[in-house]
Order: sequence, then C-alpha cells, then structure tokens
Amino acid sequence: MSLDARERAVGDQIATRRAELVELLQALVRYDTVARDEANSGGDVETLQRLLGARLEGCGAEVTIEEPAAAVVAGHPFVPDGFSFAGRPQLVARFPGAGGGRTLLLCGHVDVVSAEPTADWSVDPFAGELRDGAVYGRGACDMKGGVAAMAFAAEALAQAGVKLSGDLIVNAVTEEETTGAGGLVSARTLRADAAIVPEPTALGVCNACRGSLLARITVAGRAGHAGLAARHHSAGGAVNAIDKAAYVLDAIRRLNAEWAVRTRHPQLPPADCVPTAIHGGEWIVSHPASCRIECHLEYLPGQADERGGGALVEREVEDWIAAAAAADPWLREHPPRIEWLLGGVPPAAIDAGEPIVRTLLGAHGDVRGDARLEGFDNWHDGATLITEGGIPAVVYGPGDIRLAHAVDERVPVDELVGCAQGIAVAAMRFCGVD
Repeated sequence: MSLDARERAVGDQIATRRAELVELLQALVRYDTVARDEANSGGDVETLQRLLGARLEGCGAEVTIEEPAAAVVAGHPFVPDGFSFAGRPQLVARFPGAGGGRTLLLCGHVDVVSAEPTADWSVDPFAGELRDGAVYGRGACDMKGGVAAMAFAAEALAQAGVKLSGDLIVNAVTEEETTGAGGLVSARTLRADAAIVPEPTALGVCNACRGSLLARITVAGRAGHAGLAARHHSAGGAVNAIDKAAYVLDAIRRLNAEWAVRTRHPQLPPADCVPTAIHGGEWIVSHPASCRIECHLEYLPGQADERGGGALVEREVEDWIAAAAAADPWLREHPPRIEWLLGGVPPAAIDAGEPIVRTLLGAHGDVRGDARLEGFDNWHDGATLITEGGIPAVVYGPGDIRLAHAVDERVPVDELVGCAQGIAVAAMRFCGVD
C-alpha cells in the first residue's frame, strides 16, 4: 500500500512545519515536571497540561484537564495507600469522529526523572536546546518528544480538514515514572479500540514488553570483632553477612544463565534479575550482622502466572535462593528473607496480527520505508492499557531508549517528524476518513 493524496498532504504539512514541532517540544522540556517522589511530583504539570489543552482545543478537540479522584486507583498494587493526584491533573482531548469508525487512543506521560547530576550535562537540562539536529533536555526522549509528536499529529489532521470516522483521543498522563497511576486511570476510564504509546523506540513498532518485580533480600549474620580469630558459628563465633550474601548473588547469577537459554520470546530479551544495591555492615572493625540486597527483575509474558502477574517468577527466585542457602550450614539455619516490594508491574503482549499493529507497520513503512516489529524491554503505560483496560496497545515513538534517564538526553528532529507523520497516517487508516 502507498500513501494516498490526503495522507501525503498531511505528511507534507507536518514536514513543512517541523520548526513548529521543535518549538512545541522545547516548550514542554522547559516545564519542570520531575517526579520527585510519589507524593511530590507536581512541579509545572498543570501549566504544561493547560498549554497542550489550549492547543488541542483550538483545533476542535473536546478537552478535560482534571485531577482524578484517588478512589479510581485506590487499592491497586501499583498505588500506595494515601495516594492523591493533587497538583497532577490528567489531560484528555477528544476529536469526535463522524461516526462508524474505530476509536484510537494516543497516550503519553509528561512526568520525567531527575536531571541529576546536572553538572555532567553539556547543556541546561531544562532549556530544550536544539543542537546537531536533536532537541536536548530532560524528558526530550522519555517521553515529551513522543507527547509532542502525538499532539502535533492530531493538530495536523484537524488543520488539514481531515474528518476521521472514529474518535481520536490525545491523553497526556503523569505518574509513569512513579506509581503508574496516570495510565491506570486511562485504562479504567477511557474506551478505545486500540492505542499508540509514543515511548522512544527509534520508530520501531513494539507489540510486547517485559514485566518487572522488585525484591529486597536480607541475609543474616552474627556481629563480632573483625580482629579476632574466627570461631565456628556453632561455638558462638561471628558470621559475616556480606560473605554469606555471596551465596545469594551466585544463585542469581546461575538463575540468569538458566533463563538466558530456557525462556525465549521473538521480540524480547530473556528474563533477568539485576542486583541494584547492597547494604551491609555496622562498623569497620565488626563482622556485619546483616546484609541487604535489592534487585530489579524483568520477566517475559510467557512466564506470567494465570492472573498475568509474577507469582511464578517470585516462586522460582525463592526456590533458587533456598537451594543455594541449603548448601551452607549457617544459611540452612538462618535462611535469607525475601520481600517482594510495591512497584512490580506485569508483562504485556498483543498479537502481531492485531489491526493496530498491521496498520501502524503499514503506515510507517509507507512514510519512512523501514517498518520493523520489535519488543520494548521494559514496562510502559501501554502495558496497563492492555492488562487493565483490554485495549490493544503498541509502542511507537522517537528517540533511543538508551538515552532515557541519561545525561544529555536528546531526541532527533527527523524522528520527531517521522513519528508525527506515522501516527497521523495510522489514525487515518485505523479510524477511517469520512
């Protein structure tokens, strides 16, 4: 299939207005929407949302910007007790269709992570500097670039006089970097036949992502003077908790090696457990009485339990660590304690034959000529749309995911333009044109 005259006209309009798209992204980057913690990540969220809302309303969208009631997400495993959206409104801008077409949801988050260490940046992380064909700044890649592209695509369709048969919804959310509560609101309150989430994929089309779990593993030791000759623990001798933690780390290493050859997915890397922090010791001349290992674990859709979560993976991790502990006399008597922490998220996948997958691959192929189906390594709001809302969602956006959360984060302008063009053409084909 090739672009028809209307599709080509919309794509050409977006290309011609690339400077305006860059200016929109620069404006978004300049708003401080850093997710400082679960209770204090407002910053300039409301101001940013009102800027987007005014633009989209000016193009004919029905816009709501509001702080959802906490009850909408209360009790969900993502969301801590007492959570509130105060100061962090969500935006929904609906372009009503003429009727008879499918509804497409465009969903992206506007919260970003801290820019620290800011001294390491070569630019001001909140200036949105344009340099060497890319926009630099915190969130430029993850994912204000995608938000700018999806909003610009919707504007271009409206300004070109394209009347879609189905509704087009532009949804800017928060909390993706903290609790996932913004995407959860969308999954529970919005209805659509499919969704595009423009996280950075370098314009690959992604139909699957891994889920994640967070673990805290505590290994017990016995305090004692580090300068004394060792005695067996059965005789009251000190036990070094850091030494014993090595059994746990070895079990994790061997489990990762097992997963690397046993669990496969056509678009995703294997499951893996990454020790991300170790805390142990009380005094430089004392054997540590305790050592705590914190881990981030990613797992595949095929490893999910019957409810779509990570219970089977949790059990497997526990079994490997228990087997490792059984090999050591002290750990047999004092097994490591494993806690599974709030913040785990399920994997998600949709079939490559889903209409939105085929439509977006075709649209991007006709716009850019290099369509490819991929997986998205880690979780995103689209996974929540799939698992909580039953909305088939794909990820497709500008930028390199490896630059997300990094110093000198940036997004290429050519990919911004290509993403807006691809989304606009996909919307015309998925929703239909009156």
